[in-house]
Amino acid sequence: MSKMLRNLWLDDAGQDVPEYALMLALILVIVITVVTQIGSSANVIFTKVRDAMSTAAAG
Repeated sequence: MSKMLRNLWLDDAGQDVPEYALMLALILVIVITVVTQIGSSANVIFTKVRDAMSTAAAG
């Protein structure tokens, strides 16, 4: 019984899937964070452009 448990513990054939899942989750968190930040920055820029165009058109 202990020999079977030892063999299962030392067998590393199935470790690839959890590692890839963890890497994918980390990459998704980074991508979502970057896209959110870019979206926020773009929103600020477009708001400034809109305000400048409104001011130029009014005056």
